[in-house]
Amino acid sequence: MSKLAANQTNEVTIRHVWEARKRIASIVNKTPILQSLVLSEKLGRPVFLKLENIHEIGAFKVRGAANKILSLSDEEKKRGVATYSTGNHGMAVAYVAKKLGIDATVCISNRVPKAKVDSLKRLGANIEIYGDSQDDAGKRCYELERERGLTVIQPFDDPDIIAGQGTIGLELLEDIPNLSNVIVPISGGGLLSGIGLALKSSTPDVRVTGVSMEKAAVMYESLRAGRPVALPEQDTLADSLLGGIGLDNKYTFRMVKQYMDDVILIPEKEIANSMAFMMDKHRLIIEGAAATGVAAVLENKISHQDGAVAIIISGQNVDLSVLVQVIQQYQN
Repeated sequence: MSKLAANQTNEVTIRHVWEARKRIASIVNKTPILQSLVLSEKLGRPVFLKLENIHEIGAFKVRGAANKILSLSDEEKKRGVATYSTGNHGMAVAYVAKKLGIDATVCISNRVPKAKVDSLKRLGANIEIYGDSQDDAGKRCYELERERGLTVIQPFDDPDIIAGQGTIGLELLEDIPNLSNVIVPISGGGLLSGIGLALKSSTPDVRVTGVSMEKAAVMYESLRAGRPVALPEQDTLADSLLGGIGLDNKYTFRMVKQYMDDVILIPEKEIANSMAFMMDKHRLIIEGAAATGVAAVLENKISHQDGAVAIIISGQNVDLSVLVQVIQQYQN
């Protein structure tokens, strides 16, 4: 176990992000950026797409999962790991565990799309389907911890997970001159916490904009309430952003509040249009969660100022049936 995770009173710092970058280098490749000329023209500023969708599992989550699992002791690795997920984090844990020869169990709710369930099966994970939400799946995961001694790899509210996701911020600063705004999909907040920490530790003027769907935006509602709250999950194209933040949240609620400059909620129609836009203009398949950032630019929701904008294209794991519906709506 890493010293950071062992001492839960520690703050996550930029040093931990740099350590994570070194630790995960054997498993996680740096991802490219692509300038979108269409979105740049739309916004009147350079707009870059950070292509986290091209990881082997199709999502950014592999960064945090790799950092956490590689930080475990030999004894913890031998006993095996478990996690709960709306899909992408589960795939990340299964992928890293398979690489390292570690047994992995992934607890998911019956809401997780078939494409993600199929991917989990291909990665050799033990799958347990439990309840109607990520929170329900989480309860089962912690039961397995008690019953079998498995180490739980949390989806977001863990310092090693946050530091791993923060490596994206380091890459952005290296690759995009004059970076002034980064648009980050937000759910439990691990991605935004890590990126916000990495960016603002060296360039505090960079704006960090969180984006989420309108339906069951738990972090947004928690920030409004001034404390973590629970909401029932709803059907949404941005299914990767579903799930609670934990009523006992230790890190991400506070870090999102510290590092996020503003937050934008995206309606379903705009998510669908943005998914279709990316297929049409860039020949890229992206999931609804990733499309929230594109929609923020496409629908003129970002304030006009100087400097470059980066959108985190967080993943591409989406059912074919959903893509067909999205394309049909876009053409009409």
